[in-house]
Amino acid sequence: MRYFFDIRDGSELYPDEEGLEFRDQKAAQVEAVHTLAGLARDAAESESPHDVAIEVRSDDGPVFHAALIFTAKAKH
Repeated sequence: MRYFFDIRDGSELYPDEEGLEFRDQKAAQVEAVHTLAGLARDAAESESPHDVAIEVRSDDGPVFHAALIFTAKAKH
């Protein structure tokens, strides 16, 4: 089945127009987690850390959503 990995980086959404073929949803989930880890690393190293997410869909519609929510508290 073809899965599409739309990337949400802060307030920007980057839709996946091509998608990738996976044997099942579990394989797509593993890929989403690996991709999210890289996005999270990049976001954390940026000058203004921010939330990142992957919104995974198939031709049938949304399948799942994986996200890193970045919250920082000021040090006193």
